[in-house]
Amino acid sequence: MKEIVKLFKALSDESRLRILNLVFHVNELCVCDIQRVLGFTQTKVSRHLSYLKNAGILEDERNGGWILYRLNKTNNPMREELYQHLKKMFETEQVLQDDIKVLNDSVNKGQCVSISVLPIHKVSE
Repeated sequence: MKEIVKLFKALSDESRLRILNLVFHVNELCVCDIQRVLGFTQTKVSRHLSYLKNAGILEDERNGGWILYRLNKTNNPMREELYQHLKKMFETEQVLQDDIKVLNDSVNKGQCVSISVLPIHKVSE
């Protein structure tokens, strides 16, 4: 029960949902890319990423000078189902879709650090 509570507490914050939406969209992001897209400070982004990581939602990997964050690949069918439902819900939220547009614009302008590592999935506009 404690793990379920930890998971839903992590998902109960708008900033963390916005970060998760971006990770769903491109699979991996670094702190500086999230800062740029959401307009958050490095401290705020890091705090929310830590919360998501401690809840087992995200994992990180060092790549050169950057730490990339991505979904924690657990073999938990219940979590995977929850993520699929969240993705569908995120499609209906304008703020989250606007974040994806900003991310795509940043990638197209070559502003994202992660672009050298990641393929970007275009949002239908």
